[in-house]
Amino acid sequence: MLTTSCTHALEMAAFLINIQPGDEVIMPSYTFTSTANAFVLRGAKIVFVDIRPDTMNIDENKIEAAITKRTKAIVPVHYAGVSCEMDTIMDIAHRYQLYVIEDAAQGLMGTYKGRMLGTIGHIGTYSFHETKNFVSGEGGALLINDERFIERAEIIREKGTDRSQFFRGQVDKYCWQDIGSSYLPSELNAAYLYAQLEQTELILESRLSLWNEYYTHLQSLEEHHLIDLPVIPNNCQHNGHIFYIKVKNGDIRTSLINYLKAQGIQSMFHFVPLHSSPAGKRYTTFHGEDIYTTVESERLLRLPLYFDLSTVEVIVLAIKGYFMNMLEKRVLEL
Repeated sequence: MLTTSCTHALEMAAFLINIQPGDEVIMPSYTFTSTANAFVLRGAKIVFVDIRPDTMNIDENKIEAAITKRTKAIVPVHYAGVSCEMDTIMDIAHRYQLYVIEDAAQGLMGTYKGRMLGTIGHIGTYSFHETKNFVSGEGGALLINDERFIERAEIIREKGTDRSQFFRGQVDKYCWQDIGSSYLPSELNAAYLYAQLEQTELILESRLSLWNEYYTHLQSLEEHHLIDLPVIPNNCQHNGHIFYIKVKNGDIRTSLINYLKAQGIQSMFHFVPLHSSPAGKRYTTFHGEDIYTTVESERLLRLPLYFDLSTVEVIVLAIKGYFMNMLEKRVLEL
């Protein structure tokens, strides 16, 4: 079901699984605010667990210890279009009778063991925000993978009415049936998105080509232990959504950002871990130790990657130039 945003798709998911005040929802802290807000708005307590340093995804081995009698759901976030370890997560959810809501905002066309991201949990969500691979300016989608939720999802999306059933001729008039809101995108947004989806293969091919170009040309820096490159697990196929590097620490990242900016190249950090934010301190708790979430987030630097970027050669040369200058300074200091 198309929605006005991935944020609204996540809010619909919280409605559908009947999140109540005091329920607990487990997710990574390294994510966008919407992942948490959707459940906080319904009164849930967010329980963060640490991430894996290789993929920046939730550490599936930390989830079970965070489960309590109040836990209602697990929300894995597929960072950069690279899948979380979904078999383990679904096994935990099955054993503890929990819902799994996939935040696949960045994951459209990514797969886990041949299955599309967003189609594995009970519910999945996509984003078509202007920063994503396939865009409608602002928009999202809710994927219903459990038939129990289909009818109610239609009602919630249509302001709590059975209007969709009325249009299909299943009822002679429509009326207020349940809680809901206006989650329907405009036809113009949908049409813009449709044109993008018609070019799915072309867009995906372009992004993956640029991603691979970055990876190939930056390997020498990784071999000299100056940066770390993204890790793609063997059972995952990513979608080229983000290319990032990891430097040694936050100071080097800031220095590199400024260096690239001076050459007309925009590079950026990404999420600030939610548990360290003012709202995070009010509405969430971090279960266990924050070993990787903060440290790894401070090392990560996103590089330009978009459909009509013709080549990454200039960017790669600038990055190599930065590290060459840094090494020369170290030699002079010696």
